[in-house]
Amino acid sequence: MNKAPKKNKQVKRLFVSLYLLVSLSVLGIGWTLDSLWQKSVDENGAFDAPLIALAQILEQVPKTERQQYLDKLTPNAAYPLQLLPAQKVSLSENQQLTSDKVFTITPEDNLQIQFIAVGDQVLMSGPIEIDPRSRLRTLFTLVFYLLLALVALIWVWPLSRDLNILRNAAHSLGQAKWNTRIKLAMSSQVRPLAETFNEMARHIGELIENQKHLSNAVSHEIRTPLARLKFALALLPQHCTPESDIKRRETFFEGMQQDIEEMETLLQELLTYASLESQQASHSFEQIDLTGLTKQTIARLQAHQAIAIKFDYPADVSFIVLGDPNLVERAIQNLITNAQRFAQQQITITLAHSTKNEIKLSVEDDGEGILQEDQSKIFEPFYRSATKQNGNKGHGLGLAIIKRIMSRHKGEVSLNSQPGQTIFTLVFPPF
Repeated sequence: MNKAPKKNKQVKRLFVSLYLLVSLSVLGIGWTLDSLWQKSVDENGAFDAPLIALAQILEQVPKTERQQYLDKLTPNAAYPLQLLPAQKVSLSENQQLTSDKVFTITPEDNLQIQFIAVGDQVLMSGPIEIDPRSRLRTLFTLVFYLLLALVALIWVWPLSRDLNILRNAAHSLGQAKWNTRIKLAMSSQVRPLAETFNEMARHIGELIENQKHLSNAVSHEIRTPLARLKFALALLPQHCTPESDIKRRETFFEGMQQDIEEMETLLQELLTYASLESQQASHSFEQIDLTGLTKQTIARLQAHQAIAIKFDYPADVSFIVLGDPNLVERAIQNLITNAQRFAQQQITITLAHSTKNEIKLSVEDDGEGILQEDQSKIFEPFYRSATKQNGNKGHGLGLAIIKRIMSRHKGEVSLNSQPGQTIFTLVFPPF
């Protein structure tokens, strides 16, 4: 019950700590650099140069005339000057006045007195009021750093807000809310992270939904042959007596065998479908001659069907794709088998290059076509079209397997169907 307030406090603490870190870092670095600048520049000899120059001029004037020389200068109450005997200025033992360096003391906070040697005399300047604009300068400096803090706030606040959105989304995903998605502004600094999160959430949601769907479908698909087997086992004693008809017994056992084969086929397709869950490319990918592989598959499947299969391809063009030969062959086989189930007179397979240099393999049949409402769902696992010819054949995994195979190969499968013509097309990316 108290988790939400606690987490909100943590988020606020994170925001405050981040803001203080950025603001204090900027303020501290700026203030330090300003202090160093004042010490190394404001207090250097450039500001003392006029007094040093005056002292050097006075040193060239005879001692008895120096005061008269000073008196001739334009009087300036803000910058009083006077000559003193050296013995009247007391300094510590390690301090000594020279003619090329100004010695400054600050008797009060806003006043200073400067001394410089002129022969055996001392030229004193002051007391002088320290820069009267220093307080205003301090105020401007403070305003400057406050503005920097405001800029830092403007930068940190959206970042903290977006991080909070990410944290809430991760918490929702952890509570099995698989449809959780993050929407951030295009200018957000963590938008790439949000997009990665959305992709992860989408993939996890699809995996969970597939697992639920597969569990429900398997239990439904396997129930029918299993029920027939249970019924057959209950009748088994009647067909095993010496008086039972042999042909009827053989037919009975063939039916049981067909039920077992149906379950084996379902399990095999489920294993194939599950093995294609990963979207990563396999290390076993190699160059595949699609023309030769298609010919080989046609020859193997044509032997079991009376409907002719026509293979149309340009003989002088090479059709090479990068992929897993077994999976590509499985995709072609599933399409041809599917076409053989619905075709009336002929199946046409076509190989061609698209304008984008993609390789397209199309399988066309002249069957009754797929209903419009079924076309958007035909690649879903365990979905079977409600056509007359389809009846209750298959498990609805063949086309779903094809879709996953093409996804594994960074390609796609498309459908174009109308009464009398159905075309499935495999599109492989350029090699």
